Amino acid sequence: MIKKGSYFFGLTILVVLVSSGFNSYEIEKVEGFHLGENEKISYSVPSENEDEIEIESSLVAVPYVGKTFVGFKQALAFKESRGILNMVNSYGYMGKYQFGKSTLRSVGVYDFDEFLRNPELQDKAFKALIAKNKWELRKEIKKYNGKVINGVKITESGLIAAAHLGGAGSVKRYLRSNGQRGFKDGFGTSLRSYIKKFGGYDISHIAPNKNAKAKIS
Repeated sequence: MIKKGSYFFGLTILVVLVSSGFNSYEIEKVEGFHLGENEKISYSVPSENEDEIEIESSLVAVPYVGKTFVGFKQALAFKESRGILNMVNSYGYMGKYQFGKSTLRSVGVYDFDEFLRNPELQDKAFKALIAKNKWELRKEIKKYNGKVINGVKITESGLIAAAHLGGAGSVKRYLRSNGQRGFKDGFGTSLRSYIKKFGGYDISHIAPNKNAKAKIS
């Protein structure tokens, strides 16, 4: 009896000491890893099925634009300005497609402040310039489409993108010289790189038009 009583007494003392030791010891708080005074722990591990459901529900359906005209204008806008509507670069080119003032005037845009804040006007100007460049390059598109120059296949969209970069005249010289007379803009971007990067997009719905203008109805 005495031995049994001593055992339980000693065990009780041990429990008290251990408990008091933990109560007096403070864990150092690391910012972001501990709950605040009014916060509650909410933690659970999903089952395999629940995990699958959560993954499926987190997937967001993103429209596939691919080589469509929408894909073309989005890719070109991102390359030119990261798609920033009111961007004006150090050379004075403006908008998400980076138009020069003389080019804007050629498609009927004269209010540059309005242009910088109007996404519809910028898209209309972009389409108008494509139509004008298609007309300017109509013979070259027909003659060179599908050929390979400087290791790059020539396509309509590639040539139109290159004309956006350096003008239709520069594209004509590049093609007629078999790629020997190249062009680079102020940042060192070449016609060849645009012909390659923007090749193969479907922009066939925009008809060539020498007098195309950006009009908002």
